[in-house]
Amino acid sequence: MSLRELLTVFPPDRLDVPVTAKKVDFVRDENALPTHQHAVGQLLLTLRGSAACRVFGDLWLVPPQCAVWVPPHTPHCNRITARSSVCLLLIRQERIQLPSTCCTLSITPLVRELVQRVAAFAPEAAPTDHSERLIQVLLTELSHMPVTGLRLPVSSDARLQSIAENIIDAPAERKDLSGWAGHIGMSRRSLARLVVRETGLSFGRWRQQLLLVMAIQKLSDGASVQQTAWDLGYESVTAFITMFKKALGTSPARYVRKDAAEQRPGAT
Repeated sequence: MSLRELLTVFPPDRLDVPVTAKKVDFVRDENALPTHQHAVGQLLLTLRGSAACRVFGDLWLVPPQCAVWVPPHTPHCNRITARSSVCLLLIRQERIQLPSTCCTLSITPLVRELVQRVAAFAPEAAPTDHSERLIQVLLTELSHMPVTGLRLPVSSDARLQSIAENIIDAPAERKDLSGWAGHIGMSRRSLARLVVRETGLSFGRWRQQLLLVMAIQKLSDGASVQQTAWDLGYESVTAFITMFKKALGTSPARYVRKDAAEQRPGAT
């Protein structure tokens, strides 16, 4: 199914129930929809593969077992990688117990199963006592999910968005500031000033933050530390581990073990 087909069979603003969900499998990369918004809140949960959501000047990356929350009336556009499986949870304003701003959430196995249970209900079906109880448990659990930092400031500037998308598509291509400046037809100094003005970060810090978010995404999807380092263009695994530890205070291997432990049923 494509994103356009999804909006046809699952129109967010024309559903008659306060909370509903749909599970969707994507065969190809999907980023066909322009920026749009809904009167309902949207939670995009990644079951397999990865997704990204652009909201205003920020890019939110969504690895497996995470979700991005987009409040009602928030302009956004989604990007889903090939062979991904996601769940879309739609929540009307009166039932929302989540933040009023966009954020990513770390999702427990219980919440993941509850979302899929809701997705098994027919979207047009009237709520029953059973479905209403299940939905209430889901909404309560969601309100306690920890917020994660999988956000990259990219601004609304089309030139920075183009650079970010190119890095995401080919992270191992190590263009420096001069190379990217030439790519978008700017001088090196002008691009450096643009990045600081739009994101508050130097170009090097901004690019490193994007690679860090992508690293978390790949590691959460099961890639080894060595493979992740190669995929992101690091000359050595040691250089990648050093960057990761400086940014997050722990090694990639420890981060993955901690994340896996928190995802196990019964983990606290």
